[in-house]
Amino acid sequence: MTSMKTVGEAMVDLLEANGVEVVFGIPGVHTVELYRGLAGSKIRHITPRHEQGAGFMADGYARVTGKPGVALVITGPGLTNTITAMAQARQDSVPMLVISGVNRRNSLGHGRGLLHELPDQAALMKSFALHSHTLVDPADLPSVIARAFSIMGSARPGPVHIEIPTDVMPLPAGDIVTGPTRVARPSADAATLGELARLCNQAQRIVVMCGGGAISADKAVTALAERLDSPVVLTTNARGMLSGHPLRVPASPSLKATRALIAAADLVIGLGTEMGQTDYDMYADGAFPTPKRFVRIDIDAQQLAREPRADLPVLSTVLAAVEGLLPLVDAHDAEGAERARTTRQAAWEELSPKLRTEIGVIGMIYEALPEAIVVGDSTQAVYAGNLYLDVARPLSWFNAATGFGALGYGPPAAVGAAIGAPERPVVCLTGDGGFQFSLAEIGSAADAGAKVIFLVWNNDGYEEIENYMVDNGIEPEGVKPSAPDFLDIAKAYGVPAVRLSDVDELAPALRAAAGRAGPSLIEIHQTRTRGATA
Repeated sequence: MTSMKTVGEAMVDLLEANGVEVVFGIPGVHTVELYRGLAGSKIRHITPRHEQGAGFMADGYARVTGKPGVALVITGPGLTNTITAMAQARQDSVPMLVISGVNRRNSLGHGRGLLHELPDQAALMKSFALHSHTLVDPADLPSVIARAFSIMGSARPGPVHIEIPTDVMPLPAGDIVTGPTRVARPSADAATLGELARLCNQAQRIVVMCGGGAISADKAVTALAERLDSPVVLTTNARGMLSGHPLRVPASPSLKATRALIAAADLVIGLGTEMGQTDYDMYADGAFPTPKRFVRIDIDAQQLAREPRADLPVLSTVLAAVEGLLPLVDAHDAEGAERARTTRQAAWEELSPKLRTEIGVIGMIYEALPEAIVVGDSTQAVYAGNLYLDVARPLSWFNAATGFGALGYGPPAAVGAAIGAPERPVVCLTGDGGFQFSLAEIGSAADAGAKVIFLVWNNDGYEEIENYMVDNGIEPEGVKPSAPDFLDIAKAYGVPAVRLSDVDELAPALRAAAGRAGPSLIEIHQTRTRGATA
């Protein structure tokens, strides 16, 4: 199929050819030519209330679908507003394509004071995006789009940026052939797999640690764990793997019990995990144990070279490496289920009564809505869940309290998740402080008919920071921002809302909300809702 359309129209065709079904964006005079072909395409457009919301929506959409989330924003403030979301995607390895405008070609770098002008927008983006390209020749459009999808699909995912000057957007694109981009992913070679099999067959007490990069290999990882009789430690973004399996350990490697399990192992295998501080050293105590022998399997060669250094780094997708390894390893008998059970029990007992209560409330969400996706912001209940939470299926628990840790992530990311998985209820677990970073996205959810249940955990401010100040002998300051009446805010957007007097009311409230066509809001107050805290 050929096209004699404008660059903007051809861009829409190329996105559609690469499987894009939804874009998130706010149109402006610097992007209207990119919208020219959108209304006639099959691509759905979702309008957030802020460009940061566009990025977070793209993030949530990408996590539940496995497809790149696409954001379309104007030059200057539109793009800088999106940077926070792009940085979160970079840290959490989420594929995100941000397409922005930029001022006309003959103005770039001249500082003429044009509307939305930045001194060097491309340089800004290249400092943290996986790749950024300025399209100056319409004939390059197919290769630029193909490169973007190849980068997002072939190696460790993250944000990619394309900027198109305003004077290029309306130009004829010429004869452009549209088609999907084929991607190639690394796979471990036979010699490396043989060496890994030898290490496994020599070891007696193996522990596997899974990150978000292992989710797509859940069945293969389960089979390997059974063959090795190995407990499997699940970081935040891997929760839901090995659902109900006796070898699962859904407890953070920041906990002493989980660290003891790892320290006692004679071989530790890290699968698709960044080994980042927010999973492995949440309390910043530097006490994560050095494995006696450590293997890392990762799709990113640079990640394999970072600390902690592996005795055997394996450049491969987790699925390819595990499937290749399975026929080469002997069956082990290492009391794996008992080691996992005692670790789960010890980790749970390690938690304070307050943390256990908060985790119990999260458990009530899944009991009421077994198919729920819970998208969290940085709030105390979410921190508790990241420490210990048993989830029934992968991609049902993710949040911004990892990696970049951006407040305000939850509401727009939940909207994106609901757009990507409309058949499943989506619960946004957010605090009263973080919710106010992106409160207006309630309106976006209402406009889109997104079935998001905004579950507000209200503790009258930034209690996590207040507690940290007190613990460190600092008089609390700046931690008590006032909050609106969230029920009144919901009502203003035409969204049904309820405030709970007892956590026992949560299950029926969730089921009622899940039965509605659009968004709902439920508020739990940490001290005024009975049962919300120990």
